Amino acid sequence: MSNFKVNRRGLLKSGAVIGAGVAMPTIFTASSAAAYTNEPTGGTVTLGFNVPQTGAYADEGADELRAYQLAVQHLNGEGDGGMMNTFSSSELQGNGILGKQVVFVTGDTQTKSDAARASAQSMIQKDGAVMITGGSSSGVAIAVQGLCQEAGVIFMAGLTHSNDTTGKDKKANGFRHFFNGYMSAAALAPVLEARYGSDRNAYHLTADYTWGWTQQESIAAATEAVGWNTVANVLTPLTATDFSSYIAPVLNSGADVLVLNHYGGNMINSLTSAVQFGLRDKMVNGKQFEIVVPLYSRLMARGAGENVKGILGSTNWHWSLQDEGSKAFVQSFGQAYGFPPSQAAHTVYCQTLLYADACQRAGTFNPCGIAEALEGFDFDGLGNGPTHYRGSDHQCFKDVLVVQGKENPTSEFDLLEVVEVTPRAQVEYAVDHPMFAGGALGSCNDGS
Repeated sequence: MSNFKVNRRGLLKSGAVIGAGVAMPTIFTASSAAAYTNEPTGGTVTLGFNVPQTGAYADEGADELRAYQLAVQHLNGEGDGGMMNTFSSSELQGNGILGKQVVFVTGDTQTKSDAARASAQSMIQKDGAVMITGGSSSGVAIAVQGLCQEAGVIFMAGLTHSNDTTGKDKKANGFRHFFNGYMSAAALAPVLEARYGSDRNAYHLTADYTWGWTQQESIAAATEAVGWNTVANVLTPLTATDFSSYIAPVLNSGADVLVLNHYGGNMINSLTSAVQFGLRDKMVNGKQFEIVVPLYSRLMARGAGENVKGILGSTNWHWSLQDEGSKAFVQSFGQAYGFPPSQAAHTVYCQTLLYADACQRAGTFNPCGIAEALEGFDFDGLGNGPTHYRGSDHQCFKDVLVVQGKENPTSEFDLLEVVEVTPRAQVEYAVDHPMFAGGALGSCNDGS
């Protein structure tokens, strides 16, 4: 498959990757001849794919890049078209976006906000990217979303699960397809109560940044509402690799459930440590000790191996779904790469198609026209069932999957099974919900 990047001078670079570079002052000025930031004037339009190619979330970043490249192929009329064939909108015809061939540049967020902003800024200023997308960390997403608001380009968020992304830190130029901490908790709590009862004592280990904070707040509130007691909440640094010192105190805490508000390599390491300490074999308060991972991914499950068996969590999408959109994407991705896609791949592929479709429907690359086309947009056929992009906060609402580690996997990819599809109505919330309060969406900025 093709893998090329085009810089602003139009030079092809086979397999080139643009690093984060050196941080520069965030100063954006539109060309006097342009009506908006990076208005395309030639036969191509440049998208910026900003993903973690190093750091704790690099596995997700690698799968995101695979999906982005597949989306570009499909938009340009190469390959089998994937979910363009099942998408309820029929605007995308495989002739690029608004007749312009889609090209892309990439950056490494390093799962660090400063590096992510620097790489996004470089793609906007030096490479002429008209849209930035990607990321697997809410801290990164919020930082880059703010930069794109300042720059006057659209930000189509990748993996960002913090309530704050479309809560207190929402921006008019930013849009999120991925679900959030509140939705995970709303889907999980009834299943946890049914499986483990209402009389439980939970000990939380929480990644010490915006995602961890809001995920823990959400799952604690939802489980306390069904009768659980929160024994402790201990914050852990994103850079942690050895969690033994955090697991040891759980043994004497009186808790009979450990909630790991961790993601990526953090979750793999903390779960492994918990199993090594024998937590899953213990009886506490007359109950079998349980572990919960509120946010799952297939990539995390693979990294944790046998330790995930029977452990409940939530996910945005899973390759085993049998709707036509999911089957089309799994087939297309599998043919290209030889294995099924992760939820990270699915999310960013959808975001790329949704951006391109909004351009087509708006008839422009102007970010404000695109924002208007996305706000209140109802669609189907992209693997999550009927989905709504809410205009008041730019959050997508759709069904949420509750999954558990499979007891008898048939392959290294068949590690999670869907135990419940939680209907969209159960995870919806008012835009002024207390967990999402503060901050204003503001007005779209086109950089003019």
